[in-house]
Amino acid sequence: MKYFIGSYIFTILGLTLAYFWTHQMHPGNELSVFFIVIVLSILEISLSFDNAVVNAAKLEKMSHIWQRRFLTWGIWIAVFGMRLIFPIAVVAIFARLGFIDVINIAINDPDKYAHYLHVSHPPIITFGATFLMLLFLTFFMNHNKEVHWFDFLENKFALLGRVRGLNVVLTLLMLYVAHNFVAMEYKHEVLVAGIWGIIIYLLVDGLAASLEHHADKKAQIANCSPRFHLANSCFVNFLYLELIDASFSLDGVLGAFALSKDVVIIAIGLSIGAMFVRSLTIMLVEKKTLQEYIYLEHGAHYAIGALALIMFVSSFHEVSEIITGLIGLVFILGAFISSLKENKKEA
Repeated sequence: MKYFIGSYIFTILGLTLAYFWTHQMHPGNELSVFFIVIVLSILEISLSFDNAVVNAAKLEKMSHIWQRRFLTWGIWIAVFGMRLIFPIAVVAIFARLGFIDVINIAINDPDKYAHYLHVSHPPIITFGATFLMLLFLTFFMNHNKEVHWFDFLENKFALLGRVRGLNVVLTLLMLYVAHNFVAMEYKHEVLVAGIWGIIIYLLVDGLAASLEHHADKKAQIANCSPRFHLANSCFVNFLYLELIDASFSLDGVLGAFALSKDVVIIAIGLSIGAMFVRSLTIMLVEKKTLQEYIYLEHGAHYAIGALALIMFVSSFHEVSEIITGLIGLVFILGAFISSLKENKKEA
């Protein structure tokens, strides 16, 4: 319960803000907006549970202060960065409009804004698809990985991991296949966005791994606290987690317009969900849940792989968020049950 106190407070503040905003902009619709905010929050949590597990795996390697910064600084980035500013910035870029002009359109002509965002959907979603696909492949194509959930499959993945760069090649092939199905006017943007997703993943993941290795080496040589040497590594991992969160939120942000076209209400609803996901992440870290339930991380990465494939498909064909959420839930529950069975065997 203590892990979610901040989330409950955040929810109360969010609902209060939603009430006053609706009372000012859409008087008489306060109760329906409350319902939409709650549904959006649940949607975000259901789509991002696997995100919490992946975040917890990274946070375990970070210092306590950076874990707290992820919950405090990170939520402001998630709220104002990904759920409010990012959609506006994307429309400004693809519609070739000024940032202020897009804000005015979003507030005063939400139908027009939703249209612009819909037009921008293929390249936005493809960026997230390539980023998450690399995250999925990098986890399983690791020949040093010792714990396997599905041995017959993951052993083969691990062997393929001996071929350096194969994960990038496979992601590029998926990008190429997906781009062949998108409408002609989106082909160039989809390719560029997908390639940028790959570039950014490789840069951040490579930098984080390099700093962690360097910090461990210096700590061993100097025989002093690794926390000091891991400061830069924690910062890069913090950025890495924010990028993962951004990639996960793309599907939710775009899908939220089916429930509401008010960007402020969408931002409030999704941000409440994001806050609960971050609180859940901290709980998983402090209770060492991933060490107790050894297949949870595997289930989360399978869910990520499925999400990445769905995002590739949704660049040219609409896919319901219900399907996305259910697939992720099935993998997480399956991994949890398998972990329980494994714990009973060892007991």
